Amino acid sequence: MLFIWRGSVLPQILFRLLLLLLISVLVVYCRGSFFNYKIQLNPGPFTLFGIALAIFFGFRNNVSYERFWEGRKLWGSLLNTSRSLTRQVQVLADPKEGNQQVNQFVDLMISFIYALKHQLRHTDATADISRISGSILAVKLKPAIYKPAMLIREMGSWIRELRLNGKLDSIQVASLDQNLNELSNILGGCERIASTPIPYTYKVLLHRTVYIYCFLLPFGFVDSLGWMMPIIVVFIAYTFVALEAVADELEDPFGFDPNDLALNSLCSMIENTLLELTDREIIKPVSEKKYILD
Repeated sequence: MLFIWRGSVLPQILFRLLLLLLISVLVVYCRGSFFNYKIQLNPGPFTLFGIALAIFFGFRNNVSYERFWEGRKLWGSLLNTSRSLTRQVQVLADPKEGNQQVNQFVDLMISFIYALKHQLRHTDATADISRISGSILAVKLKPAIYKPAMLIREMGSWIRELRLNGKLDSIQVASLDQNLNELSNILGGCERIASTPIPYTYKVLLHRTVYIYCFLLPFGFVDSLGWMMPIIVVFIAYTFVALEAVADELEDPFGFDPNDLALNSLCSMIENTLLELTDREIIKPVSEKKYILD
């Protein structure tokens, strides 16, 4: 664990730590004096202030991890709901139509999953929708801003068509519609996390406080630690700066950072389980090598 680089925030903060190390070496070389003026700082207040800062960081990281974990629970609920919908349409659809009718609905659901991933990551879902549900639907949805919501509407139209043809009764329609509502709730929950960041002023305050604290540390410990001071100061700074970097990564769990949710793998896994439920050949699972969660 001491030598792991992938998934660590060290590459992001390495330059800042090296800069602090350089400043610390300069401070200890000058004995805490600049232009013949001795900067007198007692290490006592740093200890007390460090404890308070750690408490604030605990709150900051708890908030970020809560957002990360809620995003993961929403995608877990998406897996469960998609499986339930697949089972329902297999049982309720007209057996005379064969598997084509069921596959059409399941493909819409798989397209919804990929469209949700692309919306959260601000990428284009057209290629995945075309691969799964055909180019006609992909071209139809290309101008849409909220493609997942449009795909839920397409699934609703599929259910309405069966209802108008007398193949579903009102109770069956209500049961299917309940799971469509659950898909809407999952979509809204993911959008809420993605569009509501932690208040910017709070992040700026904590960021400034951390760096002022770290750059004042050398002056507080130069007399007591001597040439060991740069190592101790960099280690303390690594703790606080790394915690801040981790919190920034987890704040938006749907992005491309190494510790964000592996949405490509999740989409591939859900697609495969739905294909298997409909007795179709599964695709090769996607492995996100740059992510910790493969």
